[in-house]
Amino acid sequence: MKMYIRVFFVTIVLMVFPLTAHAIDVRREVLDNGLTLLHIQRDNLPIVKINLLIRASKLDEPADKAGLANLTAEMLLEGTKGRSSKDIQEDIEFMGASLDASVETDFTVISLSVLKKDLDKGFEILADSLLNPVFSEDELKAKKEIVKGAIKQGEESPAFVANRAFLKDVYGQFPYGRLTEGDAPGIDSISRQDLVDFHRERYVASEAILTAVGDITYDKITALINKYLPQWQGGGAKHPNAIKPHSNHETQVNLIDMDITQANIIIGHEGITRDNADFYAVTVMNYILGGGGFSSRMVKTLRDDMGLAYDVRTHFASYKYAGDFQAVIQTKSELANTAVNEILKQIKRIKVDYVTDEELNDAKAYLTGSFPRKLDTMDKIANFLSQVEFYGLGLDYDKKYLAYIKSVTKEDVKRVAIKYLDDVNYNIVIVGKQEKIGFPQKDTKGNQE
Repeated sequence: MKMYIRVFFVTIVLMVFPLTAHAIDVRREVLDNGLTLLHIQRDNLPIVKINLLIRASKLDEPADKAGLANLTAEMLLEGTKGRSSKDIQEDIEFMGASLDASVETDFTVISLSVLKKDLDKGFEILADSLLNPVFSEDELKAKKEIVKGAIKQGEESPAFVANRAFLKDVYGQFPYGRLTEGDAPGIDSISRQDLVDFHRERYVASEAILTAVGDITYDKITALINKYLPQWQGGGAKHPNAIKPHSNHETQVNLIDMDITQANIIIGHEGITRDNADFYAVTVMNYILGGGGFSSRMVKTLRDDMGLAYDVRTHFASYKYAGDFQAVIQTKSELANTAVNEILKQIKRIKVDYVTDEELNDAKAYLTGSFPRKLDTMDKIANFLSQVEFYGLGLDYDKKYLAYIKSVTKEDVKRVAIKYLDDVNYNIVIVGKQEKIGFPQKDTKGNQE
């Protein structure tokens, strides 16, 4: 979930006026307190984007306090020792800026978009929120109810229910297997002291990456850090020793009954980490299989030829310590079995037969041609650089990505399909009216009953 303060002027400027596309020339420094600083000066607009990525996520919270990382981030802008939540909101709105804090799968991000003339004030508020949150008991109580209410509302969505079940089935007890928002019991068990302790242990400079993009010099950003974050220490926080994710070597069927007209289906299994050397070949392969929109095999077959669904797609989610592959479709209950069989058939097909030259060339052309759009605004550049640094991809990644994609061959596509796709042992979740779906269960050996 995201806790945010949005004001339209800066956001609209960042979105409507893209930067001139050119290679990224970034300066990287590790400061004395361990903070990694990334800086790019772009003075074509009087705007600055600050992106602060902190290695704090559900990977670092106890399983019985699921949602702790999220609640900590949610509470950062709800008051500091010197400012109330109302003060923060009014100050940000007055400047026409935006300030938000959110938790992703592997990390927390605090981001500021502000006009150059208001940079000092904006950075001061960001620093104050980072270092001095009070975690008010009353604000925490209200926030917990909001988060639990959002989870409860999500449970009315079959897609939400299916995704939650799928992640739990694939990852087991590994933190990636639970929602970033947590669950009601975990949220109820979280105390103010838990937030204070988590903030003290995880929100340290040595576990953070600060990216500054826009109309700001390197000397200016370092001066701001020295002025407003002089007391931010490196700390000794490290991620807990990451256990290996759950590995399921037999087909697992999870049927969830819900009185709806369509079946929501997810088929998949473990995937790859973000720093896997095969990431680029997998990206090309997945584009051809089901990630390429209307040009993908899944859409052409299940949607266009068979009329089973309006939308069907495949996706590899890749994180720091693990990843997952999903094929997702919503179809009429009576057609669920047909859809599942065809998805498995398409997965098997890309493992057995080489893709065509046309499929390969189209995939590579799209992936390389669309890549510059990932870097055409300050927002995108700041987010991109932060994650490139976090996942250790190298600051020349924007230059190497195109070469990586272009170098993928038909042999590479088949190789990674065989290695990372499984049409025999997989996880499947089907949410819908099971009486109409009639999906066959499987015994412990994977045979249909």
